[in-house]
Amino acid sequence: MGRGIALSFACAGQRVVLIDAKARGAAEFDALRGEAMRDLEAQLDALVELGVVPAPAVQAILARIELCRRDAAPDHLAQLELLFEGVLEVMEAKREAFAFASQWLPDEAIVASTSSTFLSTSLAGMVRVPQRFLNAHWLNPAHLMPLVELSPHPQTDPDALRRLREKLEAIGKVPVVCGPSPGYIVPRMQALIMNEAARMIEEGVATAEDIDRATRYGFGIRYAAMGVVEFIDVGGNDILYYASRYLAEALRNERYASPPVVGEYMAQGRNGLRSGKGFYDWAGTDIEEWRRRSTARLLELLRIAGSLPLIADAPSAPR
Repeated sequence: MGRGIALSFACAGQRVVLIDAKARGAAEFDALRGEAMRDLEAQLDALVELGVVPAPAVQAILARIELCRRDAAPDHLAQLELLFEGVLEVMEAKREAFAFASQWLPDEAIVASTSSTFLSTSLAGMVRVPQRFLNAHWLNPAHLMPLVELSPHPQTDPDALRRLREKLEAIGKVPVVCGPSPGYIVPRMQALIMNEAARMIEEGVATAEDIDRATRYGFGIRYAAMGVVEFIDVGGNDILYYASRYLAEALRNERYASPPVVGEYMAQGRNGLRSGKGFYDWAGTDIEEWRRRSTARLLELLRIAGSLPLIADAPSAPR
């Protein structure tokens, strides 16, 4: 993860230092540095082959990434504006890393853990200035995936959150904010989807291959073109309620039942796009323009997937 984050910033023209959290001898560190640089270069070479990175840029990008030993870290830490912690998902390892870094970091430096397990509320007390601390959960591969989930704790300074958002947006990332709750946004939804896929295989409902085809050509494309909550509003909050109720009864499992907010919104007449308000407030939205943009996004995704609708009267595409 640390290497992917480093590539993200270096590709965007910023200098990065990767700090080894472990005390190593010179020979062991030199071996680690050589392996890390080869790995980073291989990642960039793959992007060159795919036409994303121009070949002459590879060495310039790598030159912006420095690897340093733990005993050389204080000088670097004292100059940092932003530190991402990416040690093992072991509480003591994180405690030790934060204690070490906090000795040298400037008070105004932003400190972000990339933990996918521990909440920001559990880690904030480990840093010297908790007001500058929050979690920043990147998705692998970090140098390609645009989303970064930011999870502040109650004492996080809003200015620190704002600054980190701006720094991420400046390198082309898409930050979102969520409270200190297990699973953030994506992993929490992802766990449900993956478990349900495995359950359908277990029950003999469908093969792994067909579930994956359904994901690639249905579920994945649909929710890449339109967000999940947006889709609820477009289809109708009441439709979700009745569909969920049917599944809960038919499959005899309450895991499909809607949460109370769905029923509450139905009672309030907040059923989405057609009623002007649902999870979103659609008042003042140019619906025709919104539909045009949504359709354009969907068509672009279908074009990438090679699944545009077949049009009998269209001229043959050049081969």
